[in-house]
Amino acid sequence: MAKIDVLNIRGEVVGDIELNDDIFGVEINTYAVHQVVRNYLNNQRQGTQSALTRSEVSGGGRKPWRQKGTGRARQGSTRSPQWYKGGVVFAPKPRDYGFSVNKKIRRLAMKSALTDKLNEKSIIVLDELAFDAPKTKDMVAVLDALKVSTKALIVTDGASKNVYMSVRNIPGVDATTSTTLNVYDILNHDKFIITKAAAQKIQEVYA
Repeated sequence: MAKIDVLNIRGEVVGDIELNDDIFGVEINTYAVHQVVRNYLNNQRQGTQSALTRSEVSGGGRKPWRQKGTGRARQGSTRSPQWYKGGVVFAPKPRDYGFSVNKKIRRLAMKSALTDKLNEKSIIVLDELAFDAPKTKDMVAVLDALKVSTKALIVTDGASKNVYMSVRNIPGVDATTSTTLNVYDILNHDKFIITKAAAQKIQEVYA
């Protein structure tokens, strides 16, 4: 098992934690990661785009001119796709872009993402993270103490309104919980800051 230092909010080492190799030391499966990330992004799409086909646009009921003898190309309707205000060929219609990913692939993708962060030495474990009141400057001070100046994802054991409110005005920094953590958020941030309790919870769930 890999050992990693546990820091306090002042950036001081106060202990260490062992990370399970079955979660943080697996062989990275890029296929599983790709499937889960694509599934996540597809589920974010509203899928409400729509355009009118030739059967839905108004007008065009009568043949614009006779078939032969005019010297012009034959036309059956003024609402064919080549006409101004004509219908759209293969017009997009509202649809659901989501697709299913089985549990085994989702778990493998999560383990692969966590392993990747550990390999990059991008994981920071905090003994605890709590604020008496939501203050952005307090969170900025914590990040400065941890020497984090890039995009960071903060993971807590349970929902903490004060932590979330302190984070939301800091560009590139987001907060989530161990139960709502997803692969896309892990990969979309350079630093992975997690509390000791949240790390233990993740190991209990994915072990």
